[in-house]
Amino acid sequence: MDRNIIIIPTYNEKENIGLLIEKVFSLSIPFEILIIDDNSPDGTANIVQSFRKKYPDTLHLIERGGKQGLGTAYLTGFKWALENGYDYIFEMDADFSHNPDDLERLYKACSEKGADMAIGSRYKDGVTVINWPIGRLIMSYYASVYVHIITGMPVKDATAGFVCYSSRVLSTMELGRIRMKGYGFQIEMKYTAWKSGFRLCEVPIIFMDRTRGTSKMNSGIFGEAFWGVLRLPFKKVKKYSGKHQ
Repeated sequence: MDRNIIIIPTYNEKENIGLLIEKVFSLSIPFEILIIDDNSPDGTANIVQSFRKKYPDTLHLIERGGKQGLGTAYLTGFKWALENGYDYIFEMDADFSHNPDDLERLYKACSEKGADMAIGSRYKDGVTVINWPIGRLIMSYYASVYVHIITGMPVKDATAGFVCYSSRVLSTMELGRIRMKGYGFQIEMKYTAWKSGFRLCEVPIIFMDRTRGTSKMNSGIFGEAFWGVLRLPFKKVKKYSGKHQ
């Protein structure tokens, strides 16, 4: 049986994290969870520790000294997952904007349908976003249009943060050469996988903005992505040398 792990970065998510843990562990496909907490002042890590008593073998926690960025959290989680032999590694937000039920669809896109990387896409079938301010929606949608124009990458939701990777994708990538840390991290990961020769697919999802807690987005995150995308076509990418299953 495949070993699956969901990496969830957290910063001040006490309203959501316990509910999310219970929901993931109720799914029919077995998933483990790795929380990467950046010293949340609200005690998020303490809540996770309390749940580890109930789920000692399937709930894992890495605590870091402070806010170090979304990208570095995921890179820490990816390295941990590869070292511990997981087959499929997932990215997911902690705030329920990603529906945990869709984890099974992303998993099956890779395990049964042959994708190396499955992307939970807000723009695959039109626009399927609920409760976002119109300004943020426009910025997100046209960010993906911008990425396509600059890089040619055939992905409609380049900034999506709900993703399933096969372990061979992450083990092939030179993770130490991933430079963008904020909003652009998601773009760089997809671009690197695509240029490496892996099969990317988009699975349409309904994205619902958080109803509990506070968003961590800021204008600096968008600026990094804008300039970082311009450099992507010049990035040297290691090609996948194995065979697709």
